[in-house]
Amino acid sequence: MFAPILTRKTALMFATGLTLAGCNLAPKYVRPELSVPTATPTGPAYAATDAAGAIMPADTSWEVFFTDDRLRRVIRTALENNRDLRVAVANVAQARAQYTVQRSNLFPTLAASGSATYQKSPFGAVGSGLAGGTGTGGTGTGGTGTGGTGTGTGTGGTGTGGTGTGGGTGGTGSSVVSSGRADIYSANVGISAWQIDLFGRVRNLTQAQQEQYFAAEENRNAAQVSLIAEIATQWLTMAADQDRLKIARDTERAFGQTVKLTQDRFRIGIASELEVRQASTSYDQARSDIADATTLIAQDQNALNLLAGTTLTADSLPARLDTTSPTLENLPANLPSEVLLRRPDIASAEHQLIAANANIGAARAAFFPNISLTAAFGTISLGLSNLFGNGSQNWSIAPSVSQTLFDFGRNKGNLRYAQATRDAAVATYEKSIQTGFREVADALARRGTIGAQLQAQTSLRDNAAGAFKLSELRFRAGIDTFLTTLDSQRSLYTAQQTLLAARLTRDSNSVELYRALGGGVTSSLSSTPRP
Repeated sequence: MFAPILTRKTALMFATGLTLAGCNLAPKYVRPELSVPTATPTGPAYAATDAAGAIMPADTSWEVFFTDDRLRRVIRTALENNRDLRVAVANVAQARAQYTVQRSNLFPTLAASGSATYQKSPFGAVGSGLAGGTGTGGTGTGGTGTGGTGTGTGTGGTGTGGTGTGGGTGGTGSSVVSSGRADIYSANVGISAWQIDLFGRVRNLTQAQQEQYFAAEENRNAAQVSLIAEIATQWLTMAADQDRLKIARDTERAFGQTVKLTQDRFRIGIASELEVRQASTSYDQARSDIADATTLIAQDQNALNLLAGTTLTADSLPARLDTTSPTLENLPANLPSEVLLRRPDIASAEHQLIAANANIGAARAAFFPNISLTAAFGTISLGLSNLFGNGSQNWSIAPSVSQTLFDFGRNKGNLRYAQATRDAAVATYEKSIQTGFREVADALARRGTIGAQLQAQTSLRDNAAGAFKLSELRFRAGIDTFLTTLDSQRSLYTAQQTLLAARLTRDSNSVELYRALGGGVTSSLSSTPRP
């Protein structure tokens, strides 16, 4: 009988709560304006690129952007084994779990309970108020007469003196009245202290936690992009060090021949001891460079092993720095500043800002009454077999309202803290955009001039090699002094190293531009799905 009434009341209560729950006290979120120019800089340092044919790293998978198979193999290994990336993935899982916990507060928690009470009265009767049925009590005479014992289902009332009439309300059951014992069973389903989110406090806290989860996901993406860029840069550095070692060894052999020649000329009295000493200094410098390059290669491999999370095989390591770039070269220039919003670190900063904005709404809601609801529906009976029988229903609804009258400034302090946190998040977001703009502009400036620098360094290397050959021939012919030949040989060695550094800068610049523009979406490590 009570079930239809309870269902209608509960439905009405939920509908009312959902209607009133539309109130939201959080400020309307408006994305801050970009605190940078509308486009990347232009000028002598920046080369124009055909935007129609350029590719955006954020739209290109890293497997496509990096063209060297060995480098791709190292990156793939790192994405599977790098411990920092595993920490970032775990942080996403933690944030998602916290969001799930917070979101559950939007809904009532249903709980089921059952109980059994075994009761005995020394007076031969159980005053539970639950016994059903009717009994006919006997009539006694006098004020001290003893009434009869009621009979029927349930525990009949017994009277002392006067006329005793059995009665009660509730479910059906049976008990032994003469012994004063009753077995009471109950089963209930209900909710306890569910907060009706009339002023949006719970919804704003849920949104804040959801944005924290999104920020953790973007941080994972940023960690992945940084890891890929760091691996590529370290791999290219090792390739350049391999070439540096080769140049040092070739120079050592050349200087060794020069030392032997000057020593022979010194023995026959043609050359002086000064020439021998000068040739030996260049030879010793080349030997020192060989030792230094050998050390750097070993350290490069150790760094790559750490980034990859395992020991890399020799076939994954570079043997030299190729003349062609290991990345796609048709990268854009003259970009609008809006492309920075696709960077994971900037996206994470914006999610943090939205979360701080939602926390203001939660802090404002604390000034208003807290409305909660406790309700239960179940059945109770004196017999286990009749627990779910007719007439055994039992229900209760207990709404409550509480309002803080004076909290010594706690709510006001929490609101001011939330507002200050939002202001700090705005500044952090704007600083992230400014940092990203500077990184992209620096990378584009280097990219705009590296081609001319490479051409000049290549010409310098070729001219130095030609000058060395001519000076050596003139020295052997007795036209020039040995010092001219030695200076030409040193200039060639320096020009070779400078050209190698320029080639490394060119390749590293492509990697830096890939990172500064937000990187690409990986296909081997999928992002955690959002709810």
